[in-house]
Amino acid sequence: MDKILNNRWAVKFLALVFALLLYGAVNSAQAPTPKKIGESFFPTSTTDEATLTDIPVKAYYDDEKYVVTGVPQTVNVTIKGSTSAVKTARQTKNFEIYADMQKLTTGTHKVELNARGVSNGITLTVNPSVTTVTIQEKTTAEFPVETEFYNQNKIKDGYSPEQPIVNPKKVTVTGSKDVIDKISVIKAFVNLEDVDQQIEKEAKLTVYDSRGNELPVEVSPSVVDITVPITSPSKKVPFKIERTGSLSDGISISSIETSPSEVTVYGSQTVLDALDFIDGVKLDLSKIKDDTEIDADIPLPDGVKKVSPETVKIKVKVATAEEKKIDNVPISVVGLSKDLTSEFVSPTSGRLTLTAKGSKSAIDKLKASDIEAYINVADLNEGTHEVKVQVNGPQNVTWTLSRSKVKVKLTSTDSEDQPASTNDRKGQSDDDDQEEKSKEQSTQDKAKKESSHRQRVKEDKKGDASSS
Repeated sequence: MDKILNNRWAVKFLALVFALLLYGAVNSAQAPTPKKIGESFFPTSTTDEATLTDIPVKAYYDDEKYVVTGVPQTVNVTIKGSTSAVKTARQTKNFEIYADMQKLTTGTHKVELNARGVSNGITLTVNPSVTTVTIQEKTTAEFPVETEFYNQNKIKDGYSPEQPIVNPKKVTVTGSKDVIDKISVIKAFVNLEDVDQQIEKEAKLTVYDSRGNELPVEVSPSVVDITVPITSPSKKVPFKIERTGSLSDGISISSIETSPSEVTVYGSQTVLDALDFIDGVKLDLSKIKDDTEIDADIPLPDGVKKVSPETVKIKVKVATAEEKKIDNVPISVVGLSKDLTSEFVSPTSGRLTLTAKGSKSAIDKLKASDIEAYINVADLNEGTHEVKVQVNGPQNVTWTLSRSKVKVKLTSTDSEDQPASTNDRKGQSDDDDQEEKSKEQSTQDKAKKESSHRQRVKEDKKGDASSS
């Protein structure tokens, strides 16, 4: 064996044999078809053909100076070559179809479409192979952006779009002069289907001529930011200030002013129709020591989506408190059922004394007719009840009552002629005794005062008569 390997001609022969065996193995893998009798052991090469569609075309020109039209975006390409080469070309498409216009100037030209990067052993045919192009100088112009809504009839019931805000308002368009001159409008489209709140989105721009045809121009930027405010049904309503706490002794409220006096509420039309005012705007009187301006939150009523403004300013002016006593204020009965009658048990007169407290200006112009004292018996049945007295009167005036509750007897209209029950008679007797004691005490006090007065002014009979 060593002798054979040391023989130069023997090594060359072995190398030739291995090369032939390797060649046969490779070709047998590519052409597995069985050989016919008498056919050569070494296979002959085969050719193939394929047509590739939609192959993109690359245009080469001075794009900073010119605009070119007429170059097809894609072409069809037919390739021929060995089966393996065609197969590879179909899979990789590792070639380029291009139109070279770098040496051309403005005008109309016929340009060949060529291929490069084609693999060896492949022939390539472009269809079409020639195209007519127009080269024009590039022009730049600025245009405003318009917003167009669609599906506006599908927006949620009661809602409507406001004037959209576009950023940027204007865009730059670049193209040939004849195309730029055709531009009629640049639009951004916004879908309003099922919208019930503000829209914030990015929108692509489209350029149209006067007939609504889309124009092939370059827009910068090609996408803009759009904000579309959406309004819902609204209504202006007043609000009620709910006073809590108590003022410090010696001061009273001179005036309360709000800014604004009404707020706008947003929501469904059904909710708005049922809403007349907003309740629950808080004002804590215990925190007021002198003239004050505070910000108060507006509560959001049920069903209301938004209120504007959300806070209001309350200006409170204070003054030194003064008092005024008003006697014999009648007590009204409200909420009395049709089948009941009412009768005051205590006080039997159905009247009380009220002390009003407020600023001098408010107290000076206060009249008894400005005040309404009442009890509400709407939820009461037949019988004797103790009911809280309520007062309606001018704003910024507070009240102190000689008694906060009164007794009232409710009687069915069917039993008006029946004698009073033992409990009712007992209650009446107790109240009458109390009133009698009060009258006696009042008489005694009056007698003492009159005696003292007579001692001081005995000689003045007229004065004695006046004091009595």
